[in-house]
Amino acid sequence: MSQKEYSAQSIQVLEGLEAVRKRPAMYIGDVGVKGLHHLVYEVVDNSIDEALAGHAKEIEVFINDDNSITVVDDGRGIPVEMHEKEGKSALEVVMTVLHAGGKFDKDSYKVSGGLHGVGVSCVNALSSHLTAIVERDGKKYQQEYEIGKPLYDVKEVGTSDRKGTTIIFKPDATIFNVLHYNYDTLAARLRELAYLNKGIKLTLTDLRESEKEEDDNIKKEVFHSEGGLIEFVQYLDATRTAMIENPVYMEGERDNVQVEVALQYNTTYNENIHSYVNNINTIEGGTHVSGFRRALTRNLKSYGDKNGHFSKLKFDITGDDFREGLTALISVKVPEPQFEGQTKTKLGNSDVTGIVETIVGQTLVNFLEENPKDAKQIMDKVALAAQARYAARKARDLVQRKGAFTGGGLPGKLADCSSKDMEKCELFLVEGDSAGGTAKQGRDRNFQAILPLRGKILNVEKAMDYKIYENEEIKNIFTALGVYLQDDKSLNTEKLRYSKIVIMCDADIDGSHISTLILTFCYRKMMELVEKGHIYIAQPPLYKVYKGKKEKYCWSEEEREQAQIEIGGDKADSVKIQRYKGLGEMNAEQLWETTMDPDRRTLRRVTIESAAEADRVFSMLMGDEVPPRRQFIETHAKYAKIDV
Repeated sequence: MSQKEYSAQSIQVLEGLEAVRKRPAMYIGDVGVKGLHHLVYEVVDNSIDEALAGHAKEIEVFINDDNSITVVDDGRGIPVEMHEKEGKSALEVVMTVLHAGGKFDKDSYKVSGGLHGVGVSCVNALSSHLTAIVERDGKKYQQEYEIGKPLYDVKEVGTSDRKGTTIIFKPDATIFNVLHYNYDTLAARLRELAYLNKGIKLTLTDLRESEKEEDDNIKKEVFHSEGGLIEFVQYLDATRTAMIENPVYMEGERDNVQVEVALQYNTTYNENIHSYVNNINTIEGGTHVSGFRRALTRNLKSYGDKNGHFSKLKFDITGDDFREGLTALISVKVPEPQFEGQTKTKLGNSDVTGIVETIVGQTLVNFLEENPKDAKQIMDKVALAAQARYAARKARDLVQRKGAFTGGGLPGKLADCSSKDMEKCELFLVEGDSAGGTAKQGRDRNFQAILPLRGKILNVEKAMDYKIYENEEIKNIFTALGVYLQDDKSLNTEKLRYSKIVIMCDADIDGSHISTLILTFCYRKMMELVEKGHIYIAQPPLYKVYKGKKEKYCWSEEEREQAQIEIGGDKADSVKIQRYKGLGEMNAEQLWETTMDPDRRTLRRVTIESAAEADRVFSMLMGDEVPPRRQFIETHAKYAKIDV
């Protein structure tokens, strides 16, 4: 069979929005749940940019009954007059041409989140149908598109006494493998945007019949914040005990870079810093975070040394000590941000470091001098953190000398796999010795390893670091994985032994609790593995429906009801139903074919769509405050699962 000749004819030129449809993941991340929701964020970001420019105050988002989305704002409305260069309406240019839009004109937008100018045209390209409605200058205009192509020229369809833009789009089912919008995911982003842009009102309404509350009320929330980041940090710390009376708020502007910071110290042992550039969550940090950390360390250390708060310590204070129990939000608005990589998750503008450091430093000095009581609380917390770090290091050194964390001996309970190819290997963290035994019998020994966990692991949300090294189950997880925590609390993953770490617990209350404890541990102490997509949750079936030789496994009530009809026909009541409450109720063969076989199983990858919201949820579920946890459970009990 001859190979196809590689010639000039082999070079494919993708015109217009074809490139977006050919490689959608390059533009929106993926074609799964994340990418689907990203479409909404792109349209909303356009409306937010109008608000930042001072031309919009309200943005409404509707999830329609057919899972299409409507976004309405009261901005200026996209221009509709003819675009001189393109020879068509400016609206059509914005909707159909990549890298087109007002964001490249500094007179139109001072700052913008979607600086690449591909946002709404990408949404158009990846929608089976999109309608754009513009109201401006007393008139109403409209244009419709199918997979990014206009169905007709922009036309005037009536008069209007309001101004603004309405975008209605339906994601293309041939592009996305998931089409159902998650209300809570969208709500979390709109809430975040309301805090980051004080004064703007955002509304989310779910019009789907299937999503109505039990009392038939339509789901609707309004997100509006006059306090901005101060209210945001209070929201994130609502389930923690604050150590200072009020959050510290800092703001300033230099060289057209606007800086806003809010911070709060609490009694926990975790550092929670969330950063944003032009409303984009920079989960990898960047120069703005570096500037904040430098200002915090330098000024708190200077104050502590000057006032003798650290004089009794026999070892040096480090930057990490100043950030233990700290919740901080850093938001900068930069006219021309430079991001490292395509994902826009790390800011690279070097000048921003000094700007943030100066603004934060000046405010911190004033705060410490004017609030001596709060300052002493912070200094005491820092000194305690330093002592705990010193104790944790000694405990870790002791463990490492015995071989754990350094590969000098794997846990005795670990049933390892024979392959040494990390990319192919999987580790199942299994609840209990009984289920662990079944999993060992049912697995593929070549690439699947099993680590049974006895009882409930340590709740790291409420534990000091040195306690980790005293907990046998956590030590076993670290050792089996081949990773360990370093002095700066980051995770060393150079010798990671498995590409997939799968949490496999019973489908009952205890199993859910154990799964949440492990997830909390992963989020707080192994975040690097979460961010790189190594953590998964197994999905064992809830039911087996059978009659005679016919049988079907089911993962939901809906599937069970459907299986009863399929197997039982007119006599659906005659079929037998087995409810699996624990993994141990399945034999090895059943566990393999339903939960462990890569060709048939379903694994849910753990991702963090919003780090700030994940931080709040873990704190609420695993912290000391009971009322918020009770309210959360009562609200979400009917869903019977936790999505992270």
